[in-house]
Amino acid sequence: MSDKVYAEALQKLRNTEAQLGCYKLKENAKLPTKGSKDAACYDLYSCSEAPIVMDPRERVLIPTGLVLDIPRGFSARIHTRSGMAAKKGIGLSVSQGIIDSDYVEEVFVPMVNNTNKMFYIYPGDRIAQLELVREIVTDVYETEERPEQKTDRDGGFGSTGVN
Repeated sequence: MSDKVYAEALQKLRNTEAQLGCYKLKENAKLPTKGSKDAACYDLYSCSEAPIVMDPRERVLIPTGLVLDIPRGFSARIHTRSGMAAKKGIGLSVSQGIIDSDYVEEVFVPMVNNTNKMFYIYPGDRIAQLELVREIVTDVYETEERPEQKTDRDGGFGSTGVN
């Protein structure tokens, strides 16, 4: 791909208005909502017929009752709700969930109970945050030479400190 074609494609993608379609599989499914006007993410809601019991240290897939219509050139990211993690010890069982634009099945939220107590998730509870992320078009290529050091960094994981 030439530099000019690449730049034009990237500019077109940047100018694209993003809309996230949501198809309800169940009548009691809730569309994602923002907690405030300037919130970066949308709240996702549980969609079950009855409360879901999470035993201590258990991982569970929580249904949302939604199929997302993510526009091409985007992905959706699922994040832990910070208040749930900090106050209740409940979060995602992965660092973040990534939903590709070609995934058109029900969205489930992989959650974990990090406590020693049972936890209940009720139908309609806010369980996670959803962020629509624009794709950055990149090419991956093999290089013949090892990259040179760009800074004075010396070492790998933890080499810049742990605090």
